[in-house]
Amino acid sequence: MSKVHHPSGVPTPRMLRVGEVIRHTISDLLSRGAVNDPVLEGHVVTIPDVRMSPDLKLATVYVMPLGGKDMNEVIAAFDRNKRYLRGEIAHSVNLKFAPDVRFRPDESFDSGARIDALLDSPEVKRDLIKDTED
Repeated sequence: MSKVHHPSGVPTPRMLRVGEVIRHTISDLLSRGAVNDPVLEGHVVTIPDVRMSPDLKLATVYVMPLGGKDMNEVIAAFDRNKRYLRGEIAHSVNLKFAPDVRFRPDESFDSGARIDALLDSPEVKRDLIKDTED
Protein backbone atom coordinates (compact mmCIF):
# COMPACT_ATOMS: atom_id res chain seq x y z
CA MET A 1 0.00 0.00 0.00
CA SER A 2 1.31 3.44 -0.93
CA LYS A 3 2.13 6.01 1.73
CA VAL A 4 0.62 8.78 -0.37
CA HIS A 5 -2.91 7.54 -0.97
CA HIS A 6 -5.04 4.45 -0.68
CA PRO A 7 -5.84 2.37 -3.77
CA SER A 8 -9.50 3.29 -3.25
CA GLY A 9 -8.68 6.94 -3.96
CA VAL A 10 -9.74 7.98 -0.48
CA PRO A 11 -7.75 10.98 0.77
CA THR A 12 -5.17 10.22 3.42
CA PRO A 13 -5.35 11.94 6.80
CA ARG A 14 -2.37 14.09 5.77
CA MET A 15 -4.14 15.21 2.57
CA LEU A 16 -7.20 16.12 4.64
CA ARG A 17 -5.13 17.96 7.26
CA VAL A 18 -3.21 20.03 4.70
CA GLY A 19 -6.43 20.84 2.83
CA GLU A 20 -8.05 22.01 6.05
CA VAL A 21 -5.08 24.25 6.93
CA ILE A 22 -5.27 25.82 3.46
CA ARG A 23 -9.04 26.27 3.78
CA HIS A 24 -8.62 28.04 7.13
CA THR A 25 -5.80 30.21 5.78
CA ILE A 26 -7.81 31.44 2.78
CA SER A 27 -10.95 31.92 4.89
CA ASP A 28 -8.97 33.95 7.41
CA LEU A 29 -7.43 36.13 4.69
CA LEU A 30 -10.90 36.81 3.25
CA SER A 31 -12.46 37.61 6.64
CA ARG A 32 -9.63 40.04 7.49
CA GLY A 33 -9.93 41.73 4.09
CA ALA A 34 -6.28 40.92 3.38
CA VAL A 35 -6.91 40.22 -0.31
CA ASN A 36 -7.06 43.60 -2.05
CA ASP A 37 -9.50 42.95 -4.85
CA PRO A 38 -12.74 44.91 -5.38
CA VAL A 39 -14.64 41.79 -6.50
CA LEU A 40 -13.66 39.80 -3.41
CA GLU A 41 -14.24 42.79 -1.14
CA GLY A 42 -17.75 43.14 -2.57
CA HIS A 43 -18.77 39.52 -1.98
CA VAL A 44 -19.16 37.24 0.99
CA VAL A 45 -17.29 34.13 -0.12
CA THR A 46 -17.13 30.79 1.67
CA ILE A 47 -14.48 28.14 1.15
CA PRO A 48 -16.36 24.90 1.82
CA ASP A 49 -13.61 22.50 0.75
CA VAL A 50 -9.99 22.20 -0.36
CA ARG A 51 -8.88 18.95 -1.94
CA MET A 52 -5.23 18.06 -2.18
CA SER A 53 -3.55 15.95 -4.84
CA PRO A 54 -1.89 12.79 -3.46
CA ASP A 55 1.59 14.38 -3.77
CA LEU A 56 0.34 17.55 -1.97
CA LYS A 57 1.55 19.74 -4.85
CA LEU A 58 -1.89 20.88 -6.03
CA ALA A 59 -4.70 22.31 -3.94
CA THR A 60 -8.13 22.59 -5.55
CA VAL A 61 -10.00 25.29 -3.64
CA TYR A 62 -13.79 25.21 -3.93
CA VAL A 63 -15.40 28.62 -3.52
CA MET A 64 -19.00 29.76 -3.13
CA PRO A 65 -20.07 33.40 -3.16
CA LEU A 66 -23.16 34.11 -1.07
CA GLY A 67 -26.19 33.13 -3.11
CA GLY A 68 -23.95 31.81 -5.89
CA LYS A 69 -23.92 35.30 -7.44
CA ASP A 70 -21.18 36.39 -9.86
CA MET A 71 -19.39 33.04 -9.69
CA ASN A 72 -17.27 33.67 -12.81
CA GLU A 73 -16.14 37.09 -11.55
CA VAL A 74 -15.26 35.67 -8.13
CA ILE A 75 -13.25 32.78 -9.64
CA ALA A 76 -11.44 35.30 -11.89
CA ALA A 77 -10.63 37.44 -8.83
CA PHE A 78 -9.14 34.45 -7.04
CA ASP A 79 -7.10 33.62 -10.14
CA ARG A 80 -5.80 37.22 -10.26
CA ASN A 81 -4.67 36.91 -6.63
CA LYS A 82 -3.31 33.37 -6.91
CA ARG A 83 0.32 34.39 -6.40
CA TYR A 84 -0.41 36.32 -3.18
CA LEU A 85 -2.62 33.52 -1.82
CA ARG A 86 -0.01 30.88 -2.60
CA GLY A 87 2.59 32.91 -0.72
CA GLU A 88 0.33 33.17 2.33
CA ILE A 89 -0.40 29.44 2.14
CA ALA A 90 3.36 28.75 2.05
CA HIS A 91 3.72 30.59 5.38
CA SER A 92 0.93 28.60 7.04
CA VAL A 93 1.59 25.10 5.71
CA ASN A 94 4.70 23.25 6.78
CA LEU A 95 5.58 21.57 3.49
CA LYS A 96 8.74 21.37 1.43
CA PHE A 97 6.96 23.10 -1.49
CA ALA A 98 3.99 25.43 -1.47
CA PRO A 99 1.20 23.74 -3.41
CA ASP A 100 -0.08 25.27 -6.60
CA VAL A 101 -3.66 26.43 -6.16
CA ARG A 102 -6.60 26.37 -8.52
CA PHE A 103 -10.06 27.68 -7.84
CA ARG A 104 -13.29 25.95 -8.78
CA PRO A 105 -16.95 26.69 -8.10
CA ASP A 106 -18.40 24.56 -5.31
CA GLU A 107 -21.22 22.59 -6.87
CA SER A 108 -22.17 20.56 -3.80
CA PHE A 109 -25.04 22.96 -3.06
CA ASP A 110 -26.43 22.39 -6.57
CA SER A 111 -26.05 18.62 -6.16
CA GLY A 112 -27.92 18.74 -2.87
CA ALA A 113 -30.73 20.76 -4.43
CA ARG A 114 -31.02 18.24 -7.29
CA ILE A 115 -31.21 15.34 -4.84
CA ASP A 116 -33.88 17.15 -2.79
CA ALA A 117 -35.87 17.80 -5.96
CA LEU A 118 -35.63 14.13 -6.94
CA LEU A 119 -36.76 12.99 -3.50
CA ASP A 120 -39.74 15.37 -3.69
CA SER A 121 -40.78 14.15 -7.15
CA PRO A 122 -44.14 12.30 -7.34
CA GLU A 123 -42.51 9.19 -8.86
CA VAL A 124 -40.07 8.75 -6.00
CA LYS A 125 -42.72 9.49 -3.36
CA ARG A 126 -44.98 6.88 -4.98
CA ASP A 127 -42.16 4.30 -4.88
CA LEU A 128 -41.35 5.12 -1.26
CA ILE A 129 -45.00 4.70 -0.25
CA LYS A 130 -45.16 1.40 -2.15
CA ASP A 131 -42.03 0.15 -0.34
CA THR A 132 -43.47 0.92 3.09
CA GLU A 133 -46.71 -0.90 2.23
CA ASP A 134 -44.85 -4.10 1.26
